[in-house]
Amino acid sequence: MRIPPRVIRLGGSAALLSALIGVAPATATAASPAPPAHTAPAVYGAPSPAALAAAVGSVCYTDLPSQAHDTLDLIGSGGPFPYSQDGTVFQNREGVLPSRSTGYYHEYTVITPGSSTRGARRIVTGDAAEEDYYTADHYESFDLVDHDC
Repeated sequence: MRIPPRVIRLGGSAALLSALIGVAPATATAASPAPPAHTAPAVYGAPSPAALAAAVGSVCYTDLPSQAHDTLDLIGSGGPFPYSQDGTVFQNREGVLPSRSTGYYHEYTVITPGSSTRGARRIVTGDAAEEDYYTADHYESFDLVDHDC
C-alpha cells in the first residue's frame, strides 16, 4: 500500500488519523517544515499562444486556405473525415512542434485541390484549446492558427 506523502511528512499515528479524517494534528505547529514547492517543467504545462507562435510561426485563421477552414470545422464537429489517417496520432518526429508526450498531437488532412493524393497540407491539433497548427509543406514548418484574427 502506498502511503500519501502528506501523511509521512506529518509523522506518527495521530498525524495519520488526523490526515484521514481531515483535522490538523495537535503536534503540527508553524515550526513544521513546509513541503517543498514543486514546479513542473515547462514541457508539461500548457504553453502560451505567444510562446508557441514564437517557436513555430503564426497565421491568422482568416488567412488560411478555405480547405483548412473545412478541416477545422470537421475537427470541431468530430468528422466524418475524408481520409482514414485523419485523427491519428502525430508523432512530431521532425521535432518542429513543442515536445509533448505521445498522443498529445493528432493530424488531419487539408485537401489540396487538383491533387490525386492527400497532398502536403495538414492541420495538427494539440490537446490545449485552440492549439491548431497548419503546415503546407508536410511538416517542414508549422504556423499556430490564431483564431482571433
